Amino acid sequence: MSPSRTVRAPASSRQTTRKTSSSPARRIVVLVATRKGAWLFHSDAKRRSWTVDGPHFLGHTISHLVLDPRDGRTLLAAAKTGHLGPTIFRSSNLGRSWKEATQPPAFAAPPAGSTLPARSVDHSFWLTPGHASEPGTWYVGTSPQGLFRSDDGGERWQPLPAVNDSAQFREWMGSAQDGTPDGPKLHSVIVDPRDPQHLYFGMSGGGVHESRDGGASWSPLIQGMEVVGGFDPNTITFHDPHCLRICPTQPDRLYQQNHCGIYRLDRTGRAEDDVWQRIGRKMPKRVGDIGFPMVVHPRDPDTAWVFPMDGQDVWPRTAPGGQPAAYITRNAGKTWQRLDEGLPESQAWWTIKRQAMTVDAQAKPALYLGTTGGELWIGRDEGAKWQNIARHLPEIYAVEVAELDDPAYPA
Repeated sequence: MSPSRTVRAPASSRQTTRKTSSSPARRIVVLVATRKGAWLFHSDAKRRSWTVDGPHFLGHTISHLVLDPRDGRTLLAAAKTGHLGPTIFRSSNLGRSWKEATQPPAFAAPPAGSTLPARSVDHSFWLTPGHASEPGTWYVGTSPQGLFRSDDGGERWQPLPAVNDSAQFREWMGSAQDGTPDGPKLHSVIVDPRDPQHLYFGMSGGGVHESRDGGASWSPLIQGMEVVGGFDPNTITFHDPHCLRICPTQPDRLYQQNHCGIYRLDRTGRAEDDVWQRIGRKMPKRVGDIGFPMVVHPRDPDTAWVFPMDGQDVWPRTAPGGQPAAYITRNAGKTWQRLDEGLPESQAWWTIKRQAMTVDAQAKPALYLGTTGGELWIGRDEGAKWQNIARHLPEIYAVEVAELDDPAYPA
């Protein structure tokens, strides 16, 4: 257990960078997690001017920053600090002050007689609030791959042994060399909005998995997913999902951006018929269907967005041809359209990480994305028109957006 501490954001850290318009009651906040701290960008529902609040945790690695939709004020930050190591910070006042978890995620010691090697958490990676009926419950996926749960709002975290201590899972997780360059990760933790016991997650590498009993047991969900040529698709270790999303208004539909393409899964209720369909084959050949983030429409289950990366053999992980663009499907993957108005036309070798693109829930949703070069962008009208919000931030790891009922903050 690490000692807890409280951190207060300096008042001078909140400044208006552009004209702030007077206001509708409901506000937008964009949460930006970076390699060197976190920032909050506030706006009204028009999203035309922004007030920046930050940096928070300057110098510390923040992998994910998430607002609790159940109370609209609590923030959790997945942090890796210089002297405290991996931990979770919690704020109950929208970032005015922060308190470290008294029991951060930590793997349990192997039981006596176990042949499994001991592990330690390098960093917490993916935060997910629990079901609406379970206030205070959170999940976090870590690197190396592990899954933890908190039932007290992020104060104390308990490991889920059915994942972390399972010999079968440890085989599927593989070694550090089998994961992403900055460490293998358990990500995309999803709670079915209809059932708090129904969970999903993805592992890079190690496939997609599902639980229907609150995490006590799990089943792989990989039928139809492809793997890199020359490897056996029946070996779960070789599967590398990058980002999973569930459709809020049609939870039996999942989308996935994978190392080997873009997929959709429509659950049938029959395990043998639950087969991922590679809908990325309809993407332009010169662009391909490789990338990291995937975003779904808040209300229309047929609409989703991706931001492709160069997927040739060496896989530079940059925008194809140095010409960044989002792609949208409005028919569940039958066709895709390019969205690049306002984005650089050339020599923009962007990389967008798996958590660095999101969408708001306004009547006409806007997309938000962050680059590893520290630029934050908004894609108005469902990504049709892009504008820059901020430049010169540290490497952006994650971007989330939420609506606030607090009309006063951050005035």
